Amino acid sequence: MPRTVINTDKAPAAIGTYSQAIKAGNTVYLSGQIPLDPSTMELLDGFEAQTVQVFENLKAVAEAAGGSLKDVVKLNIFLTDLGNFATVNEVMSRYFQQPYPARAAIGIAALPKAAQVEMDAILVLE
Repeated sequence: MPRTVINTDKAPAAIGTYSQAIKAGNTVYLSGQIPLDPSTMELLDGFEAQTVQVFENLKAVAEAAGGSLKDVVKLNIFLTDLGNFATVNEVMSRYFQQPYPARAAIGIAALPKAAQVEMDAILVLE
């Protein structure tokens, strides 16, 4: 199956050996996004602001792939502090409506650039 690289300047440039997303058939695999402002490549301050920026970055990549966050079927959330779980749910409710995507929320020790949250996603395009 052919693969298509998805790239947009509306999300942070890759900071390693990966693509922002790969489309294979009608499935799009979005790489993990941390809360970098794509125009400055600087990390935002504050957990809620970081969470909003991650969703904005995912949204930009999804749109570059020809979809939207409505097409997300699986979302993985990585948190350095599971005490922020309620904030993630509140911010997520601004971006998603029922039926919500399948999701995992995982507590981890550290993220790149000392981010507090990272997310990746899988989209299925109609």
